[in-house]
Amino acid sequence: MIAFIIIVCLIAYFAKSIISDFMSAPAQVNAEPPVQTAFTPKTLAKYNGKDDEKVYIAVKGRVFDVTAGKAFYGPGGPYENFAGRDASRGLAYNSFDPSVLTPLDKPIDTLSDLSAEEKESLENWESHFEGKYTIVGSLSNEKE
Repeated sequence: MIAFIIIVCLIAYFAKSIISDFMSAPAQVNAEPPVQTAFTPKTLAKYNGKDDEKVYIAVKGRVFDVTAGKAFYGPGGPYENFAGRDASRGLAYNSFDPSVLTPLDKPIDTLSDLSAEEKESLENWESHFEGKYTIVGSLSNEKE
């Protein structure tokens, strides 16, 4: 009888330990951790929601995964012209005009001619992206 009580106590002890470990373990999310990647304007271009299901946008040299906002940034969305591109100047200008996008075969826009108001607008957009989307890489010119 004593052996039976000892076995039951040991089983209860180990069960409690296993349950305790399980309950304190961090939750596993079925998502891959973000991978930092170096992009050029040309390699970023495919992440436009058409050529690849993911939608990435660069802002001030950092690339954000905005796939969760595909209704805005993907095909048919109001910001779709920024998908797979450096959106910095367009965001600074609050303009969707394709002319604000630097051609893919040209160096990244330095944004050195932005006014104080345009810089503030861009900073606000950058904060918006930082608070909402994951940074997946950086944007640099081909030879950097």
